[in-house]
Amino acid sequence: MKPSILLPAVTLLATLLCSQHSAFAGDVALPSTASPSQTASTLPLPPDWYPESLAVGPDGAFYVGSWHQGAIARVPANGGAPQVLVAPGSNGLANSQGVLVDATHQLLWVCSGNWGFTSVPSTPSALKSYDLASGTPRASYPMPDKGYCNDLVQDSHGTLYVTDSFHARVLRLEPGDDTLRIWKEDPQLSPGKDGFFLNGIALDGDRHLYVSLIAAVPYLLQIDIGADGAAAAVSRVEMPRVLKNADAIRIYAPGRMAIFESNAFGNDGPYGGQISVAHLDGKQATLQTIVSGLNDPSSGVVVGDRVYFIESKYTLLFKHKDDPANIPQNVPFDVQSRQLPE
Repeated sequence: MKPSILLPAVTLLATLLCSQHSAFAGDVALPSTASPSQTASTLPLPPDWYPESLAVGPDGAFYVGSWHQGAIARVPANGGAPQVLVAPGSNGLANSQGVLVDATHQLLWVCSGNWGFTSVPSTPSALKSYDLASGTPRASYPMPDKGYCNDLVQDSHGTLYVTDSFHARVLRLEPGDDTLRIWKEDPQLSPGKDGFFLNGIALDGDRHLYVSLIAAVPYLLQIDIGADGAAAAVSRVEMPRVLKNADAIRIYAPGRMAIFESNAFGNDGPYGGQISVAHLDGKQATLQTIVSGLNDPSSGVVVGDRVYFIESKYTLLFKHKDDPANIPQNVPFDVQSRQLPE
């Protein structure tokens, strides 16, 4: 566990790994003109990027947010040089959290946080949108009651669901809305550590929504969605062990979920993070770890038969909280991948 209250919470608030939308929302591979075989297994990011979340577009390109620089990079699938699509601080973007590609409306959605540790001014947490092609700002939706926009997912109708890390609730933005509204608030969403609550979010179809907690617990939470859009009761999906802080969660096939365990509260050093695959069976699940020894793997996305992920390396920022001038320069970052198990 990190020595202070703030640092582990910030590490786990690194969520991302944001979300995609398709028949199975979450960071799921969208229909793409680029086949998985055309996607490089490792993709470079700009130096000092400190990525928090990533999503994939319909052409196979990746969109990766910078938690430190308050920006979004577009990374070609073939491994070419990344382009800064959303400039640092654009439209008040600060800690770039969850990232989601809305291909239908040609929008890039981003959760913006207000934790600090950024090279841009801190602003109140909000859900923001940008033009997918140009990065031009489109809209900003403040989080009500000083909430914290952590991660988001979109259903097939364009409705967005957002996790709040400062309140025990999920928010919703329906097409045409101009305000984020509380969709589900429940005590079961609140067993967080030190006042921190929800983290990742995923959809299996349009009716089964899952969220993870910032706390390290042996379960995820499920909230089914009625035909009228109303939230059902919160229930647990039990895991066979304590998750090492489930940050992003990504449904990539019916009953199959990639879990990015950032190890924010772990005692095994900065390389205790791992990525596991859960086979969901009702209210139970089995787990298979596919890669371990990672430095804050806060997010990822599935493309074809591979899972692409980031290492956020937040410890390099946190250890210089009181002397930011000594943060290392030109720290390399990339998007890595591993093959999914059959």
